[in-house]
Amino acid sequence: MENLTEGYPVVIEIPVAWGEMDAFQHVNNIVYFRYFESARIAYFEKLNLLDLMNRTGTGAILASTSCKFRIPLKYPDKVLAGVKITSIEEDRFIMNYIVVSTKHKKIAAEGNGVIVAFNYRENRKTLIPEELRQLIQDIEHIAKNK
Repeated sequence: MENLTEGYPVVIEIPVAWGEMDAFQHVNNIVYFRYFESARIAYFEKLNLLDLMNRTGTGAILASTSCKFRIPLKYPDKVLAGVKITSIEEDRFIMNYIVVSTKHKKIAAEGNGVIVAFNYRENRKTLIPEELRQLIQDIEHIAKNK
């Protein structure tokens, strides 16, 4: 299992809930985006992004997201949701997600999200603060050296 999430500096375990299944008896596609969101928020917590937002007004906002479904998930199962940042530009970065079924020991879904730096005090897009850029680089450097 560890090799499937290798290179993802933030990996969280999430139980598959019975209520996440749809009429076709597999986890509904919208739930995968919740798994991505949970991983993204865990990464933001590792960055201590809320502190940065409180101090500067600058945070992050999801601009777009996508998902490639690999295998269906069913209850009971647990998933590992991993996230890594693969590129940083002046005002945005790309997060790649992976969802792994612990029951099947396979990748259930992969996706990405475009995250834009956003000044919530001025209600506008902004440049990524150098402090945030450095924190991301530190986390990703650590992940690459594991």
